[in-house]
Amino acid sequence: MRRASAHAPGRINLIGEHTDYNDGLVMPIALRLGVTVDARSRDDARVQVTTNAAIAPRDASYQLGAEGKDATWVDRVRGITATLRQQGFAIGGFDAEVRSDLPLGAGVGSSAAFAIALLRSLSGLFDLALDDARLAQLAHQAETEFVGARAGMLDQLASVYGRPSDALFIDMRDHATRAIPLPSSIQLAVIDSGTRHEHATGGYNRRREECEAACRHLGIASLRELDGRPLDTILERLPPPLDRRVRHVVTENARVLEAGAALDARDDARLGLLLSASHRSLRDDYEVSTPELDRLAELATAAGALGSRLVGGGFGGSIIALARRSTAKDLAAEVVHGYNGGRLVAVVP
Repeated sequence: MRRASAHAPGRINLIGEHTDYNDGLVMPIALRLGVTVDARSRDDARVQVTTNAAIAPRDASYQLGAEGKDATWVDRVRGITATLRQQGFAIGGFDAEVRSDLPLGAGVGSSAAFAIALLRSLSGLFDLALDDARLAQLAHQAETEFVGARAGMLDQLASVYGRPSDALFIDMRDHATRAIPLPSSIQLAVIDSGTRHEHATGGYNRRREECEAACRHLGIASLRELDGRPLDTILERLPPPLDRRVRHVVTENARVLEAGAALDARDDARLGLLLSASHRSLRDDYEVSTPELDRLAELATAAGALGSRLVGGGFGGSIIALARRSTAKDLAAEVVHGYNGGRLVAVVP
């Protein structure tokens, strides 16, 4: 019997939301929280998984080659094994114990962290020699093609390459990266609303379909091609709500560039204004916020945050609030008290 263990972190995205599947710009930061998978080989072709996470079922099993979906978290295991086999990797049966301190559905990349940790453990268990780029590609393929969540590749790249001390600027057009150190003058409070989303259903996939429809209207391959073009002229050619969706993506890409410049210049106030502008765009133009997330953002501002916004795909989940150094925990406590619910998930870095 062979054994292998692997860990992968969750993430927040400082700015650049719903831009990744539009070949846009993103800026994730890895969390110190994450997912650990301990795997051991079996002498048959069965997969047995267990988890300590507050999710059903706590354990499940299936036969390799018979990866039928049941709309539970186990689909993500089935997606990984089906994708590996489809790509020609030789794997056998295994037992896997999954441990996570990431809240599920909170917009902090728990699904991608799980997939990366599982792939890393299976790579060690079966000598697959998967490099980081292949890990991200396989995890994304399983999520989009098997599970059916038509998300971009932000979460997988952040889990593989991200660090808690840096904002990782990624150009999703070519996956070029630049690590930007976080100033010691700031902290980010990650506050969970307690309301949940599920990428594979409803609004997330619809937003991607709307962006694709806008591209067809405009005769372009991706919304990234609109960089530097007169926005008002472009929006006049689009029916609602496609005009609003495009306005968010184009202006969000610009905000990512400005946020990188603000970090380089240690301009904390400017960074905060950009985060708040991102939230307004996600709320009004992309329409992925909720009353709970809006309330948390308002409370964070009232408590002295330099800026705040929803983080992740939206439709529930968490916000991030930009705070002065050593004030994030107190700010979050005030927000949670005023919200009468939710909880502080993490302070970054």
